[in-house]
Amino acid sequence: MELNKHSKRLTQDESQPASQAMLYAVGLSDDDMNKAQVGIASTGYDGNPCNMHLNNLAAEVKVESKIAGLVGLGFNTIGVSDGISMGTSGMNYSLASRDIIADSIETVMHAQSYDGLISVVGCDKNMPGAVIAMLRLNRPSIMMYGGTIASGNYKGKKLNIVSAFEALGQKVAGEIEEEEYREIIKRAIPGAGACGGMYTANTMASAIECMGFALPYNSSIPAENPNKLSEAERTALAIKNLLALDLKPLDIISKKSIENAIAIVNALGGSTNAVLHFLAIAHAADIDFTLADFQKVSDRTPLIADLKPSGKYLMEDVHGVGGTPAVMKYLLDNGYLHGECLTVTGKTLAENLSQVEPLTFEEDAQDVIYPKDQALKSSGNIQILYGNLAQEGAVAKISGNEGLLFEGKAVVYDGEQAANTGISKGEVSRGDVVVIRYVGPKGGPGMPEMLKPTSLIMGAGLGKSVALITDGRFSGGTHGFVVGHITPEAQTGGTIALIETGDTIRISAEDNTINVLLSEAELAARKANWKAPAYKHKKGILYKYAKVVASASKGCITDA
Repeated sequence: MELNKHSKRLTQDESQPASQAMLYAVGLSDDDMNKAQVGIASTGYDGNPCNMHLNNLAAEVKVESKIAGLVGLGFNTIGVSDGISMGTSGMNYSLASRDIIADSIETVMHAQSYDGLISVVGCDKNMPGAVIAMLRLNRPSIMMYGGTIASGNYKGKKLNIVSAFEALGQKVAGEIEEEEYREIIKRAIPGAGACGGMYTANTMASAIECMGFALPYNSSIPAENPNKLSEAERTALAIKNLLALDLKPLDIISKKSIENAIAIVNALGGSTNAVLHFLAIAHAADIDFTLADFQKVSDRTPLIADLKPSGKYLMEDVHGVGGTPAVMKYLLDNGYLHGECLTVTGKTLAENLSQVEPLTFEEDAQDVIYPKDQALKSSGNIQILYGNLAQEGAVAKISGNEGLLFEGKAVVYDGEQAANTGISKGEVSRGDVVVIRYVGPKGGPGMPEMLKPTSLIMGAGLGKSVALITDGRFSGGTHGFVVGHITPEAQTGGTIALIETGDTIRISAEDNTINVLLSEAELAARKANWKAPAYKHKKGILYKYAKVVASASKGCITDA
């Protein structure tokens, strides 16, 4: 196979004897020196079920690459377990890890002059980090998702990662005893794979497949399903084809393909984190895609999947009814996707889906995915809100179960730990709006996720009677009446910094507004007395991150 002209690999240059010597030293033959070199980037590590199996998958990809006539060269990048860091100071590092992953893959690929890239990824920030790197590199690339986890079980009830957090709320509320709480914790996650509902990992995997950057079925085959290992062969053959075609990420991505990704996010009831990540992906590709574009796609896409956290089923159930391609085929056939978009198969999305078995909607056949005329919501669950509390926008996840209007008194907390303590002490009552601030990209720093406070609220039985707003993020496992990504954030003097406990806040999903019911004069007076707090870190990665990160309304990019 001829090398791609864009790689300019140093090993072919006789004036680079050291690089040739090093490659002979790692076991390459004379014949290998004329083969395309593919970097196999793994986010595998031992401490997280989402990632614990990825190095084995990457090793299988390397074997299959050799069989395909390529030289696969593995390397690792980092990962952060959101489930382990959730509710702790470790969560501040989660979003920053997305950009570290992108930076490190870009660094290795450029420094080693590899011809192509296969990224083997698992947890939430792995996937957008890998795709951002692919777009910066613009060399033939494929993302391979490690797959979703199987469900746990306790007393005949399916469990998942959010079950563990909500069990804590139930224990605090006195609804379950310590022994039952412990049993749920032990049984919630049975093995390898990413969190099982339509949380951020499965949201991003589905969306990236729909955008054309992963092979068909990659996002829905569970981690421990035998077909996941067979993907290694498909992936190696696909990267060989991309190298032969010299088909690169910037040839595949377009505004239409991003719209496809956002359409499936809304159809499946996906995570609000998709908004941040696709803003950053669009930035990496130099494509103009804004919060307004998200709203346009959401307005025209029905919510048709009954998936957790708001619904009943898990990603393993989507696999059972035909997988992500079956959902995509239904969306395409009904005009919600752009079928002409190219994909990593070298074919268009429509061509990939032409032989896929359609979803069955006959009575009692399945109730995981609904037809559009029985949609759970006529528009998507991702809604962009504006108002005096969010002049640059905020992101809500409205499944239809929460109602469309919430007005209540603010209970204000400067940080997540204070909120967790306050909720546990009973400081929040029915009808309140919990405000968690100074947890944005700069103020957090790192815009931590607020799954623990929302799970405490749910576990305490307040899920339908309390709203929560924040300049931080929400986990894909969050449900209830919640609004995140409020911009400008508190750290930069946004209105959320000026709210006081007792102020009335009005959130409307009818006209997509979020306002604190105060006069402009009162807000101006409070602003005049406000002072920006010092950054919480004086050095290290979180200090650097706080200094350079852009607003959530821009995707929290770090290279603007």
